[in-house]
Amino acid sequence: MNSKTSSAERIREKKKVFLLREQKIIDAALALFLSDGIDRVTVSSIAAKAGIGKGTVYKHFLTKNEILVRIMLDYEESITQRLAEGIAKSEAGESGAAAKAYFESRLARPELDRLVQHLEIRLIDAPDVADQLEQLHTMRRSNEDSLNSMITRLIDRGVLEDVPPHYHYLSCWALAQGAVELCFSRSWNYRLDSEELMKFITGVGVTMGNRGQYRDPKTIADHTASGKK
Repeated sequence: MNSKTSSAERIREKKKVFLLREQKIIDAALALFLSDGIDRVTVSSIAAKAGIGKGTVYKHFLTKNEILVRIMLDYEESITQRLAEGIAKSEAGESGAAAKAYFESRLARPELDRLVQHLEIRLIDAPDVADQLEQLHTMRRSNEDSLNSMITRLIDRGVLEDVPPHYHYLSCWALAQGAVELCFSRSWNYRLDSEELMKFITGVGVTMGNRGQYRDPKTIADHTASGKK
């Protein structure tokens, strides 16, 4: 083995160790944020949870905010990947696949979804992670463009109600948002069938907006006034 090959292998191994340690930091931070809350967790406690020195954490993340935004980006990337797979299936004929992928992504771990929402509120004006937040928004805009195109084609094929495409995906967002909040409602979270409930809500979301389900309130009023059914 020549020295050039040996050097390249050492660099790859070093990078692999670096990335594994970085993921260990993220996993430790996420576990602490979920159990203790965002404000109670420090870089020192994250380092202790990960079993590494505090200084080593700073080799990967300069501030606590960078750890927070990384969690957000990882979560958004996972949703984006699942959504892309669902859109591809929808284009191939499984019309509800994109909605199913979206609901399953967000409702699999409601506590994580809710944490990410809180992180976004916290970091919205944080200057040290402005570039990372722009990455987040870029992903979302790309997802929105893909959904607009897919939904438009499903409307043209007569599968979905003929309304502006954003009506469809924002309705899905609203239902998923409500489902997540439901898991933390003091009025309802005592129930023991939360997992089955999330599956039921997902089923509702998959068929929501299908052609034939919607009638414009104005049209209904006009028909009622004229005596039509």
